[in-house]
Amino acid sequence: MKTSLDHLPDGKRRELTRIVEILFAEFEDALKGRNAPHRKAGRILKIILFGSYARGDWVDDPKGGYKSDYDLLVVVNHDELTDLPDYWGKADDHLLTAYQITHELTAPANFIVHDLADVNKQLKRGRPFFVDIVRDGIALYEAPDHPFEHSEPLSPEDAQVEAQGYFDQWYASAGQYARQADHAIRDGASNVAAFDLHQTAERLYHCVQLVLTLYSPKSHKLNFLRSQAERLAPSLISAWPRETRFEQRSWELLRRAYVDARYSPHYKISDEELAWLVQHVEGLRLQVEAISRDHLANMPR
Repeated sequence: MKTSLDHLPDGKRRELTRIVEILFAEFEDALKGRNAPHRKAGRILKIILFGSYARGDWVDDPKGGYKSDYDLLVVVNHDELTDLPDYWGKADDHLLTAYQITHELTAPANFIVHDLADVNKQLKRGRPFFVDIVRDGIALYEAPDHPFEHSEPLSPEDAQVEAQGYFDQWYASAGQYARQADHAIRDGASNVAAFDLHQTAERLYHCVQLVLTLYSPKSHKLNFLRSQAERLAPSLISAWPRETRFEQRSWELLRRAYVDARYSPHYKISDEELAWLVQHVEGLRLQVEAISRDHLANMPR
C-alpha cells in the first residue's frame, strides 16, 4: 500500500498523526480489564486513510459550509473488537471533541472498523469499496506480517443483481418512513415526524452507498453517513444547504432526532424547521433515486 502523505500540507499531516494517537490510546483504554484471551490480545493491525484526503481532492469551503472529512479504515485482529459502542465509543467522542471543542483538528474525523479476516473476505469477493481502499488508500500504520489478500473481480452479473437488490430494499424502506413522517405531521406529532425523517434520510444514504459500492457502514450517525455518501456522489452536497444558522440548526435537529426526538423531553422542533426538513429530505430522495437508477442502468452486464 501507499504510505506517503507528501501531497498533504504539514498541518494536515500533523492532524493525521494526532488522529492515529487518539485511536490507539482510546482502544488501549477500552481493552483494560478485559479478561477474554482475544480481548487481552486485541490489536490494531492497520489504520488506512481513504477518500478525498488520500486522493488529494479534499474540500474546505467556509462560505458554503462544506468541509471534507478525514476517512479512515481501522483493521483489528478479531471480529468482536469491531463493536463500536464497546471498543470505539470513546475514540469517536474524543475525535469529535478534537474537532468541535479543542480545535486540534480542522476537519471531522470518521472511521470504520473491520477485522482483517472480514476485509480479506470482502477483497476475495471483489467488493468495490474495499478494493478501492487497498488500491488508493494510504497506510498511516501497519503491523508487520498481516497482509491483505489479493482481490478477485466480482462478475458484472453478480454485481448488478446485488446492487439492484440493495436499491429495491433500501429505497422502498426510505419511502415507507417518508410516508410515516407525513402521517405524523398531519397528526400534529412533530417529534415522531422528525424521527421518521431521520430514518428516511438514513436509509437513503445507506441506499446510495450500497448501490454504488455494495457496502455501507453499520451506523445511525447521520453526519457520518452523509459525509460518506457525499464522498461517493458529490452532487448530494447540494441536498443540504448549510450556509445559514437556520439551515445548520435544522440539520442538527434531524441528526439528533434518532435519539432525542424519542426520548428527550427537551427536544423541540418548529413547524418551519419541520417543513424545511421535509423539503430537503424529499430533494435527497429524488437525487438518490436518480443517482442509483443511472448507476444501475450503466453497470457492465
